[in-house]
Amino acid sequence: MGTMEQGGPASAVAPDGWYARLMRRMYRGGRPGRAARLMNRPSELIGRWGLLPSRLVSLEVVGRRSGRVVSLPLVPVRLDGEVYLVSMLGEANWVRNVRAAGGEAVLEHGRRDAVRLLELPVEQRAPIIARYLELAPGGRPHLPVRRGAPLAEIAAVADAIPVFRVVRR
Repeated sequence: MGTMEQGGPASAVAPDGWYARLMRRMYRGGRPGRAARLMNRPSELIGRWGLLPSRLVSLEVVGRRSGRVVSLPLVPVRLDGEVYLVSMLGEANWVRNVRAAGGEAVLEHGRRDAVRLLELPVEQRAPIIARYLELAPGGRPHLPVRRGAPLAEIAAVADAIPVFRVVRR
């Protein structure tokens, strides 16, 4: 994928290929820009309608400021019989909204499921983040660790990557 470069939060190591540069540009400042929002809408619908088997889900959570339901696409991580959601942008708005909502949210993938999202302690995040890096090519350029990194390296940056376990209500 090209050379590696230093940059981003906590001296993030990210691939320096054209795709990685494009993805980082689309999410400057940790927020989706206009192009990212345009691309996220079809992805959110694909996840909502369950068109790609288990690759995308739509998360709905009440906005902490607006009170309106906010929807966005996420890549679920299935590991050891559990389902997790990882924030590729760290302390993103959806993470703050989930916390403000006490973890109450809805996941859609062909059907609506009311869920509670429980934030994992930092020391439990590394294996889930490692799996996420395998599953989510669009998330890789934003994370401060490379795919295939040893778990110890991932654990060292896990405090900057919120991970939630999905519990069906």
